[in-house]
Amino acid sequence: MTNSTWDALAERLDNIEKPVRTLSLTDDPDIRDRYRTAKAALEKTKAALDGLAKDTDPEVRALLQGEHTDAQKELTAATKAYEAHTITLRFTALERKHLEKLQAEHPPTEQDEADGHDYAVDSFGPALVAAASLDGMPESAARRYLDTWSSADAGALWQAAWSIQHQQRTDLGKG
Repeated sequence: MTNSTWDALAERLDNIEKPVRTLSLTDDPDIRDRYRTAKAALEKTKAALDGLAKDTDPEVRALLQGEHTDAQKELTAATKAYEAHTITLRFTALERKHLEKLQAEHPPTEQDEADGHDYAVDSFGPALVAAASLDGMPESAARRYLDTWSSADAGALWQAAWSIQHQQRTDLGKG
């Protein structure tokens, strides 16, 4: 491999952006449900249209096309409402050494080890959420959300920050 080949590869490798994971929280479950329902309805009408035979009765085709157009309009309106009532948090992968250092700063308690963790669950979670946040979430806010949100929402917050640390972007070939 020539130096110029390596230099080109190195430049590409150096410019690969770190992966990002998002977590969206909607303050109105009815709006979230409307959005999800509209999205599903659009997918259903698209599948119905895509599944039509070429010789389908034009009136049937027009009826399905009308339903599809209505579903598109509803999804547009539902999306607008959803976006107005949704907060999206963004998390990125930390450099490996940074993650290892952060984890070392939060050694597991005996109970954490007994539970199979190699970090202190109560302190590492907020530290990781804050460190991985692309939105500048302070550790105190991360702790408050992890402690006060529902179990499902707190778990989703933790998973957004933790899982992005383990997102693999590589494939191992056979040669």
